[in-house]
Amino acid sequence: MCGITGVFAFTDAGRRSLSALHASTDAIVSRGPDSQGHFVYDRCGLGFRRLAILDLTADGNQPMTDESGRYTIVFNGEIFNFKELRQKLIKKGHRFHSQTDTEVILNLYISEGRGFLKKLNGFFGLAIYDKEEDSLFIARDRMGEKPILVYRDEDKMFFASEMKSMLALGVPRKLDYVALSHYLQLNYIPGPATIFKGVKKLLPGHYLFIKGGKVVKKRYYKIPYDPKKTAKNKLTYEEQQKKLVNLLDDATARRLVADVPVGAFLSGGIDSSVIVALASRHTQHLNTFSIGYRDEPFFDETKYAKLVAERYKTNHTVFSLTNQDLYDHIFDVLDYIDEPFADSSALAVYILSKRTREKATVALSGDGADEMFAGYNKHMGEFQVRQGGFKAEAVTGLNLLWDVLPKSRNSFFGNRIRQFQRFSRGMLSGPKDRYWDWATFVNEKDARNLLSADSRRKVGKKLAEKRRKDILENLHADGDLNEVLLTDMNLVLPYDMLTKVDLMSMANSLEVRPPFLDPNVVNFAFSLPTESKIDAKMKKKIVQDAFRPMLPEELYKRPKHGFEVPLLKWFRNELRPLIEDDLLSDGFIEAQGIFSVDGIRALKTQLFSRNPGDVHARIWALIVFQHWWKRYMM
Repeated sequence: MCGITGVFAFTDAGRRSLSALHASTDAIVSRGPDSQGHFVYDRCGLGFRRLAILDLTADGNQPMTDESGRYTIVFNGEIFNFKELRQKLIKKGHRFHSQTDTEVILNLYISEGRGFLKKLNGFFGLAIYDKEEDSLFIARDRMGEKPILVYRDEDKMFFASEMKSMLALGVPRKLDYVALSHYLQLNYIPGPATIFKGVKKLLPGHYLFIKGGKVVKKRYYKIPYDPKKTAKNKLTYEEQQKKLVNLLDDATARRLVADVPVGAFLSGGIDSSVIVALASRHTQHLNTFSIGYRDEPFFDETKYAKLVAERYKTNHTVFSLTNQDLYDHIFDVLDYIDEPFADSSALAVYILSKRTREKATVALSGDGADEMFAGYNKHMGEFQVRQGGFKAEAVTGLNLLWDVLPKSRNSFFGNRIRQFQRFSRGMLSGPKDRYWDWATFVNEKDARNLLSADSRRKVGKKLAEKRRKDILENLHADGDLNEVLLTDMNLVLPYDMLTKVDLMSMANSLEVRPPFLDPNVVNFAFSLPTESKIDAKMKKKIVQDAFRPMLPEELYKRPKHGFEVPLLKWFRNELRPLIEDDLLSDGFIEAQGIFSVDGIRALKTQLFSRNPGDVHARIWALIVFQHWWKRYMM
């Protein structure tokens, strides 16, 4: 687990940025508190921070240069098949001086060029400088588990694992107002955009090749979904289940390799329980970690986690939290975020990572299963919309009722009313508009109304529509639900779920490894027809059926709750001064000039009313942005 950063200068003026290389690595110390390193040659500078996951020799430190002195690499991530790749390279005559995956990657690049990426099983962000060719190669893993940010102007190119490093290198701090508009709708910023103009996220499965003043961008991996082949999958459902178990078992075993304490998150849900069941095949006395919510029993699932832990005799630890515990870490999370990101469950992930790090350096997780195998309520909603029938029409017929009844994620009935309202709207939309509606907290019109008149003029409608069109490109009127899952893999997974886990785990120097995102598992998942994943009675059907013999039956007899941070209570009590007197005060909003004073005032009125609905999620997005603004823009 590491952090990387670098500079490639096109001009003499660009070379001056090399002096900021040390500051850019210092900015990401939590990603690699054990050591750091730097490489500078002519126009190129590479920086690295490291947390020891494996027992490396001194020659395993980075930046690493090959024995010829021509190639130098910085690498952030883990390659799980590097030992097999190493043996093949040895047979070809390559010599190795360490036991690291970093050296394997470097030799693969030397041997095979840019095509070597297709052979890697793991997650990564990497950069390789070729001194003789004077070129730089930058790449990101298939699913986007590890981030890479890039910036280019006429003088230089920067790259880094986090925005903190980019700012230390000196990127211009100019807001991208289209990104801001999408943030207000989604609570996160979809790639390739970032909050700053000119700074881009390198998309998952892509690489850059820079030589001279020319930059080539190429996609080396795309989820291999072919609806015609999927519909004609020749495996029986029983054979599909068996293959899934074998692939996921192999993926889990690979991710257990480390010379430091390894554990697993265990929420009590199906996905994390599956990973724990499989991991227990390959290691004795697995360490497992759960969070309990003493003050929020509706969301507490620790009793289900305990059943799994007892069945597999894991060393189980429950971190039982109060709302005060959550509140005490709010500003730790806000201070670490270097680009607005308002998924409030990041707070729970932060605390889980912090507590887990006290006992383990690596943790397995169940991330990715919901997006691939149709595990969300919106997937069942999509299935029902496409199926139609009396029940779907009845919900839509009561649209006026859903509009007036109180809605909230924090209670069973309030949450159901909220879901009925969103479902009824979706019934009246096409697949693209429905997906966007269900993915967002705020529609485009309401998001724009939060902006000042000047800010609204800066939101380019054509650019906003293009970015939205790119996100929804895989959805078609005659498509099936796999297209929705594919869109989730390209939007929700990398820019919400994986961003959340990467940020919060890296803030605590913990590495998280999700076996479900092994490329063999992902490729297999998108070879399966929709009916293997969902039907009228069950979401994530094949996962539940395939692993039923391994899991306690009680896990199948309760609804999936997720988790909601008690923001509404805080906003009306402890955080009220922050809203009324500081970040969302009329005076600050007016002086800042980004948001509409009237629009923010209306939100605050709703927040303190008897029917606040889901306004707290919108308030949280604004607080996150305002805190970020004060930290990085004032």
